[in-house]
Amino acid sequence: MTIPAFVNPGGSSAGAAAEALRGDSEFTVHLTEPAKLPTALKVAVASGASRVLVAGGDGTLSRAAACLVGTPVALAVLPAGTLNHFAQYHGIPADAGEAMALARQGVVRSVDVGYVNDELFLNTSSVGAYVRYVRTRDRLERVCGYWLASLLAGIRIMATLRHMRVSLEVSGAGRIYAAPLLFVGVGERMLALPGLGQPVPDGARALHVVIPRGRWEGRRFSRAYSRQDRDLPVETRELGLDHVLVDGFTLELRRTATGVALDGEIKVLSMPLRYRLARDALQLVVPGGPTN
Repeated sequence: MTIPAFVNPGGSSAGAAAEALRGDSEFTVHLTEPAKLPTALKVAVASGASRVLVAGGDGTLSRAAACLVGTPVALAVLPAGTLNHFAQYHGIPADAGEAMALARQGVVRSVDVGYVNDELFLNTSSVGAYVRYVRTRDRLERVCGYWLASLLAGIRIMATLRHMRVSLEVSGAGRIYAAPLLFVGVGERMLALPGLGQPVPDGARALHVVIPRGRWEGRRFSRAYSRQDRDLPVETRELGLDHVLVDGFTLELRRTATGVALDGEIKVLSMPLRYRLARDALQLVVPGGPTN
């Protein structure tokens, strides 16, 4: 049986990905819009596929993962987005030929995912300033392209940074913060610069909740995180951050709903926001390591 391969035609490298896959007889290529991906994957699961390949960025991969969690079907990845953080974090090569070889021959490992309410995220989630940054960048991108839009969005958000009242409940204990954003990573994350927000090798399996302390630290964190999102260099000084590793927590804001960033895409969710870690929920094709 060939491996079903789903390509997001809107991805930044979609054309090259589709061409490479069509040149390999071990894959059956399906050009699939993100909105239609869940239905297409359900068909592949029902047909008995043991693994599927998805070409796209982190947002596309999150949609795919939401369909595959809890099934024995493994997700193979061909990076075809702009930054491809999830692929990088799991050692999946950016080169199409190498990624396809891995999809055929790689081992399968169970990985953790996060949820906020019923929405899955693979890498990170946040509320506050980063949501405004993504929305601003997406509006500007239509006019001036991704990289310039990212720069201009970062400048605009820094100039108008607003704090929000965050009520955080962990294991029944509550704490109130005034911060411009709250960041949540799947797995323990680096808190120093450079490397802010990147997974700690062999780090704790948990949700890593990070909140900057005060206005100045919030501004520094937001600036550093937006620069890293654009693969730009950042300062190396320590940041003033409160953080905790948990399996779940509840977040309240002074509103009935809010925009939430999930792997770089924005969804509006109702309060309260209930975050939880789902251990070993997704089967992922990776280089080396233990097999399933």
